[in-house]
Amino acid sequence: MTPPVVLTIAGSDSGGGAGIQADLKTFAALGAFGTSVVTAITAQNTRGVTAIHPVPIEVVAAQLDAVLSDFEVAAVKVGMIGDRAVAELLRARGAQLPNLVVDPVLVATSGARLSAAAVVEPLVAYESILTPNRQEAGALTQSSVTTAGEMISAARRLAAGGPRAVVVTGSEQATDVLWHDGEITVLPGEPIDTINNHGSGCTFSSALAVRLAFGDSVPSAVRAAKKYVTAALRGGRKWRLGAGPGPLDHFA
Repeated sequence: MTPPVVLTIAGSDSGGGAGIQADLKTFAALGAFGTSVVTAITAQNTRGVTAIHPVPIEVVAAQLDAVLSDFEVAAVKVGMIGDRAVAELLRARGAQLPNLVVDPVLVATSGARLSAAAVVEPLVAYESILTPNRQEAGALTQSSVTTAGEMISAARRLAAGGPRAVVVTGSEQATDVLWHDGEITVLPGEPIDTINNHGSGCTFSSALAVRLAFGDSVPSAVRAAKKYVTAALRGGRKWRLGAGPGPLDHFA
């Protein structure tokens, strides 16, 4: 059977644990065919980000045209975009980007700032599925997002902007909050005792896009993505790749 095509629009991680690299591994592990549009080149490893080079907007647009003119894309995951012009380009092309999942990447696992909230604003209010972690949800709503109650409040505030759904992920707490069709669902999970969580947010949003490409409903896709990330965290928990927080085992 021909696999569904999923497109990632994100930055490249030279350490291989997050960004485009994590997205393509996730697509492959879950049975989708991955295509990509690189928005930025980062120099990074498990210890941090040392350089970021945004890809010129005309090159981003050319990559997008090349993919969309030849492949029937079933779902799209957007990660680090680097430049507001990229967000505006994607919003303008929204009709060509089905099952759009937007992971508003603002801060790397290492703590390095990758983007500002203003950069992703054009996509935050678009009819997509937003997947911020607690820190990103706090930056987007200009509020503290630590507890489950604050995650619920942030999800509702972000939902007011018009997205299709909002998932505020709890990171190491393993409890996520989903807003969909006007309802809030709290999704408890299994915390995994590991420092190897580099790229967990990228992996979650990519897995969500894959399940949407296969036709899952939003709630079912969220639960499946959550289950996949838990398995990937568990699979890589004993790995020692690099001196800092290492990657997940995408093929666990």
